[in-house]
Amino acid sequence: MPFFLRIFITLLLSAGVLFPQLAAAFVVQDIRVEGLQRISAGTVFNYLPVKTGDEVNKGNTAKIIRALHKTGFFQEIRLEREGDVLIVFVHERPAIAEINITGNKDLDTDRLMAGLKDVGLAEGRVFKRALLEQVEQELNRQYFARGKYGVKIESKVTPLERNRVGIDIEISEGLTARIKNINIIGNSAYEDDALLDEFELGVPAWYAIFSSRDKYSKQALAGDLETLRSFYLDRGYIDFKIESTQVSITPDKKDIYITIALDEGDVFTLSDIKLAGDLELPEEELFPLIHLRRGGVFSRKRVTASAERLNKKYSDAGYAFANVNSIPDIDRENRKVAITYFVDPGKRVYVRYINISGNSTTRDEVLRREMRQMESAWFSGEKTRLSRERLQRLGFFNDVNMETPAVPGTTDLVDVNLSVTEAASGSLSAGVGYSETQGVLFNASISQNNFLGTGNRVSAGFDTSDATKKISILYTDPYYTIDGISQGYELSYRETDFSELNISSYSTDVGRLGVNFGVPVSEYDRLRFSLAYENTKFFIADSASDEIKEFEEKYGKKFSDFELVGSWIRDSRDRAIFPNKGGRQVFTTELNTPGSDLQYYRISYRNAQYFPLTNNLTLKLNGELGYGDGYGNNEELPFYRNFYAGGIGSVRGFEENTLGPKDSEDDALGANARIVGQIELLFPIFGDDFKDTVRAGLFADVGNVFDLANDEEIKWDGFRASTGLMLSWFSPVGALSFSLGYPLKEEEGDKTKSLQFRIGSGF
Repeated sequence: MPFFLRIFITLLLSAGVLFPQLAAAFVVQDIRVEGLQRISAGTVFNYLPVKTGDEVNKGNTAKIIRALHKTGFFQEIRLEREGDVLIVFVHERPAIAEINITGNKDLDTDRLMAGLKDVGLAEGRVFKRALLEQVEQELNRQYFARGKYGVKIESKVTPLERNRVGIDIEISEGLTARIKNINIIGNSAYEDDALLDEFELGVPAWYAIFSSRDKYSKQALAGDLETLRSFYLDRGYIDFKIESTQVSITPDKKDIYITIALDEGDVFTLSDIKLAGDLELPEEELFPLIHLRRGGVFSRKRVTASAERLNKKYSDAGYAFANVNSIPDIDRENRKVAITYFVDPGKRVYVRYINISGNSTTRDEVLRREMRQMESAWFSGEKTRLSRERLQRLGFFNDVNMETPAVPGTTDLVDVNLSVTEAASGSLSAGVGYSETQGVLFNASISQNNFLGTGNRVSAGFDTSDATKKISILYTDPYYTIDGISQGYELSYRETDFSELNISSYSTDVGRLGVNFGVPVSEYDRLRFSLAYENTKFFIADSASDEIKEFEEKYGKKFSDFELVGSWIRDSRDRAIFPNKGGRQVFTTELNTPGSDLQYYRISYRNAQYFPLTNNLTLKLNGELGYGDGYGNNEELPFYRNFYAGGIGSVRGFEENTLGPKDSEDDALGANARIVGQIELLFPIFGDDFKDTVRAGLFADVGNVFDLANDEEIKWDGFRASTGLMLSWFSPVGALSFSLGYPLKEEEGDKTKSLQFRIGSGF
């Protein structure tokens, strides 16, 4: 029965037309409800606008019917009278027993179910046909927005026992409509191709086989139109407007044609730039932050960016609630714009307290010594941001949050509320693995990066493989002094068989005892100094090359050396693992001091820079230089301290450590100079859930090692180059790196290897 017909009949019933016994007024002595199955009588009485003792007449029966209909629980309602008893006959709407959705690929089932529940269509709820029709319309709208105009949605309602129904929603999504052409009308200053290059949507190039650029989406088109508007506004076209946008689809709903009509307007230039309001800060400090030029072309992007820099300047000066607005004065007759930056600094704000929470293990002083925002000092947005960044770099916390609420009852005080979520800073581990150059790996270690909550780092462990056996004990106090000077100690013993590393046939046993200090120079710069005693025992195999035998004859097999190392480190990365911006530079000088059995030095420099191209695309540029030589009684750099190239970390696609000069046995000998350059285009894979643990990329490497001690010249012919794919995974067992490389430039005799991996490489 149609809905409106049921309402009409209900009104007739309430008026007493069909049930004249209700036409006469009477005082209700009792109320009885008939026809209930799941709904309790108490629920009905709660909604009834009449109770015992009230009078019922033909004037208020309609009110009773409407009140019960509004609950949505009943399909039909009928009122009757039996003496002075009011009888309410109801027919309940069925309950939803189950909902099944099939055929959906673009829309997640769990999200669809949550959306249905929000509108009242869920298991256990009362079934309403109107709600199901609304859901169908909304699903069609969402698929249309994704360009799937051929979607078909069929709903089937199956009656079940006990007045229940089952709902089956079958979705046939069809294919996404493809864009065949985007036509722009009204542009004269810029060609169509220049404008379409700014669009996310478009017709892919013939070679872009897997491109999805031509998949139409209403949201993507809206974004492209805003990009087009910004493109013109950033080039001085203040009066630019989009006259109309027409989207037409072919009858088979497969091809889409888009026409955009626009009016470019005229180019406006800047006639004047002014500051107004209560400046508080000197104009000579503010104007350099405004990157605009009188007589230059107006740019909305530059105007907005300048206002943001002014806001930041005031925030750093203590005006936490400052507001800087750019106000344009447009002279359309002369096509000029005067920009006035109106400054409302508000009151200068001080920090009352820094409140710390969440650190159940880490001592307050460990957090406070990283804070650059101080109590009782002016509030600074930059110092607050820097404080959070420094805390994140500690590695002690999974999450660091800062809030700066105003102090109630004041206008010039804020608190800094710092809350942290502590990470597991200690680990006890044992593992087994495999490396292509070192064979089977065994390791065990115990480490505590936040020993007893003091921030000190303590670790002890051993590693063993076919190539190396190492045991070490390390201790570092990052705040040996209150100024942030660190102090550390190391004790280690290492046995290395270089023949297992694609290097000449020899091995070394090295015992080392050292102390180191770190001195902060700035927020991003640090100097590090270390002094260590090394005792080296040198062993050669029967198949050792002539070069190694000559070294043994000349210098012997045992060496006692004192190593002095100085490093400058600049780290401006936004994070230690998978950074997206900033960089890390390291310049290191190593010197075996006079009095050592072997006197030599090594100088190295590494610079890795990260540039965010988009939210999910990062460009990494990495360059490495190294040089070493002997001095005093040593004519050359000891060959076991040579630089090597090839493999992950240098030139991928070539076997690890195999590039450069060879000895008389045709094994890699390394050299005293190294040059490596790498370009990587990095992006996350497997979605947002894994972006902090897995990252892939495309790479191009170039480099080699050169024997400058024997007058070898650095020429382009001596370099090797490769390209390929890479994958980094911060796994539960440690950092893993994989590469699939293809040599672009190789010479006869080079050892190549496409698939390579390493455990414990950097990011």
